Amino acid sequence: MARRKNITTLPTENMVLDALESAVLVLGADYHIRYMNPAAENLLRISQHQALGQNLPALCSVIGEERFATLFADTLAANTATLRRALPLALSEGGGAVVDLVVTPVPTDGLIIEMRPMELPARHAEEEMQDRIYGAAQEMLRGLAHEIKNPLGGLRGAAQLLDRELQRPELKDYTRVILHEVDRLHHLVDRLQGPRSRPVFAEVNIHQVLEHVRHLLNAELPTGIAVRFDYDPSIPDLMADQEQLVQVFLNLMRNAQQALDRHGAILIRTRVERYVTLLHHKFRLALRVDIVDNGRGIPPDLLPRIFLPLVTSRAEGMGMGLAIVQGLVRGHGGVVHCHSQPGETVFSVSLPLSPHREASA
Repeated sequence: MARRKNITTLPTENMVLDALESAVLVLGADYHIRYMNPAAENLLRISQHQALGQNLPALCSVIGEERFATLFADTLAANTATLRRALPLALSEGGGAVVDLVVTPVPTDGLIIEMRPMELPARHAEEEMQDRIYGAAQEMLRGLAHEIKNPLGGLRGAAQLLDRELQRPELKDYTRVILHEVDRLHHLVDRLQGPRSRPVFAEVNIHQVLEHVRHLLNAELPTGIAVRFDYDPSIPDLMADQEQLVQVFLNLMRNAQQALDRHGAILIRTRVERYVTLLHHKFRLALRVDIVDNGRGIPPDLLPRIFLPLVTSRAEGMGMGLAIVQGLVRGHGGVVHCHSQPGETVFSVSLPLSPHREASA
C-alpha cells in the first residue's frame, strides 16, 4: 500500500487504474481530489481536470444519515479499510448511483476511494441478453421473411394477371387494393428484418444531428411539452452515418413525446465517457447521448422486451421504432440502454468516438 502513496506520479499504475471499470479516487489529507480515473469521471460526470482540488462531498453526497466526513474520519482513526455496500449517492449534477464503496487509508497521505456501481453487473448481463435476443430475433425474422415473401410474390403476380383480364373499371379497383396491400406487407417484412444498408461513415457533429432532430420535432410538439438540452461542447466529431443517426434520435424523441401525453419535459444530454466497453470491445473515448422524459414510465414487465420487433404498449403502435434504433446503433458499433421508472425514463445511446479498441472484453 505504501507504493500508492505517490500514485499521481506513477504512470504505470495510472495506466492500470485508467483501465478499471471501478471508479478510483485519491484524496489528500483534506479530502480534496488529487487523482481520479476515467471510471470516476464517468460516474461523477466531471472531468479530472475540473475535479482536481475539489472536495469530494461537493461532487456527490451520501443519501441517508451517513456522511462522507464521518466515514472518512472513522477510517483514518481505525487505520483500516472500510466497506459499505449498496450505498446510495446523489450527484451534484443531478441523478444518482448506488455503489459498493471501499475507503482505504494511505499512511500520511489521505485516502483511496473505490466505488463500483451496482448497475455494472446488471448492465453487462443486459448487454449479453440483448446480444442473444438480437441474434435469435434476426435469425427468426429472416426465416419468417422468406416464408412470407414467397406467397406474396405469387399473390402479386396473380393480381396483376387478373387486372389485365378485367374489363370493368370498378372491378380493377379490387385488384388495385390487393396490389397495394401486398406491397404494404412486403414493406413491413423488410422493416422487420432491420436496416438493409450498411452505414456510410463520414465525420458527423452530434450536436448538429440533435439540433436538426429537435427542430423536426418542434413542429409536432404540443404546447405543453418543453424540450431542454444539456450539451457538452467539447465533444469531437465522430465517424457515423448522419441520416441513420437522425433516424435513431427522431425515433427516441418521438417515443419520449408520446410517453408525455401532451404535458411534461424532454431533456437531451450529451457527454463523453472514457474507457467504455461497447459490444465486447473497450474504447478509450465514447459518446453518450441521453434522451430523458418525465412521463409515466415503461411497464416493468415490458422493459426487458422493448427492443424486440412488434413489442409495444401502444394500441396504435407497430413496435418497430426501438427495434430499428437498436439495429442502427449496433451497426455503428454502439449500444442502447433504457432505465425507466414513473417520472423518469432514460434512453442512453453510446457510440465509439475513438476508432481504437483497447481490448476485447
